[in-house]
Amino acid sequence: MAAVTAEDPALSAGVPEESEARLIREAANGSVPAFEGLYRRYERRIYALCLRMTGSRDRAEDCVQETFVQAWQKLDKFEGRSGFGTWLHRIAVNKVLSLQRYDSRRPRLAPVDDSLSDPYGAAPLTADAGAQMDLEQAIGRLPDGARNVFVLHAVHGYSHEETAGMLGVAVGTCKAQLHRARRLLGERLDA
Repeated sequence: MAAVTAEDPALSAGVPEESEARLIREAANGSVPAFEGLYRRYERRIYALCLRMTGSRDRAEDCVQETFVQAWQKLDKFEGRSGFGTWLHRIAVNKVLSLQRYDSRRPRLAPVDDSLSDPYGAAPLTADAGAQMDLEQAIGRLPDGARNVFVLHAVHGYSHEETAGMLGVAVGTCKAQLHRARRLLGERLDA
């Protein structure tokens, strides 16, 4: 079994599917370096999803960690019917929803971290960085249901049916929450 190194072409952005399939197979057989390759490939996307859904850097980091722990534990159950990234997204969404359910059952002890900066050192923002930060903060302040639908549908491009399925709500509820999110974002960004 070949070890995956930082120079491995399978770790580059434009990786052929067969390389990813090889990493998945090797990781499922217990190869830590192969799983590290998968982690490096997907961690930023999963973090972005979790950050937008939770509105908190600390909570997003926790959800990312739990997502990859569960992925490692369940990798042998990955059937390949969907893409590996889609499978990870689903695990991450479930982790965020679980956290939100837990939070809704207990009083909030500390304020939500409004800092939506990227600890992973993403590329510098465009000239309109102020507007981007305003939008990110406005998304972070949406109610959980509206924020979850907005992030999954408008930001990550899932259909209403896929979004509703991930969140366990009716498609009509998904559409209503999206409308609510857009209305609230419009009000907050106009203010």
